[in-house]
Amino acid sequence: MLLLATDTSGRSGSIALARGDVDDNCEVIEVVSLSGGTFSAQLVPQIAALLTKHEFGKHDIEAFAVASGPGSFTGLRIGLAAIKALAEILQKPIASVSLLEAVAVGAKVQGRVLALLDAGRGEVYCGEYDVSGQSALVRTERLLKREEVFSESQRGQLPSSETQNASTGGATLATSDQSLAEAARTARLSISLVEAIDAGTIARIGWRKIRSGETVSPEQLEANYVRRTDAEILAKVTS
Repeated sequence: MLLLATDTSGRSGSIALARGDVDDNCEVIEVVSLSGGTFSAQLVPQIAALLTKHEFGKHDIEAFAVASGPGSFTGLRIGLAAIKALAEILQKPIASVSLLEAVAVGAKVQGRVLALLDAGRGEVYCGEYDVSGQSALVRTERLLKREEVFSESQRGQLPSSETQNASTGGATLATSDQSLAEAARTARLSISLVEAIDAGTIARIGWRKIRSGETVSPEQLEANYVRRTDAEILAKVTS
């Protein structure tokens, strides 16, 4: 099965073609980088060029995988809109993959994993997952201050959310962000630095989701921002 994967969550992005088989193997054929700031102009032409290079047409695509966030509001909207359109036209399934989920799986450990990504503004995207095999079950994904994550991780307990406590006792901390890993180690925290996430990573995780039936329709595909937009925050303050 031919799979097209995209990641437009960051300053730079990527697209990938991959081929999955019935044994859950996923061979990434090629990953192509996208320059940040011009996703809207690059994404569809680059997808077309990648398909042509490998002698495929759009009708050869049998499924899609997309990084749903967290990350850039604009980048995610562009990437998800393109996948929504293609999936609707071709009537093919979509696997939505959280970047925090990709970090948790990339840690290559079993059990509880606390996946961390730099959110800017002194904040951290924090996802708590239970990893079994190569799958990760989400417990919670939240936005926290960096000092909250570090200080509470040292004590073995993250600040509780409104609905659930997120204990770090016995959990593996993981990130794909070099600067965040260095900051954690400076705070005397043990953290696993995983490989950078790209569309190839999204394709591999997406293929496992597709094989297990964890797919969404174009209408159901939504961005996983974790952080509210500035407009939403302003609306709440002024309401």
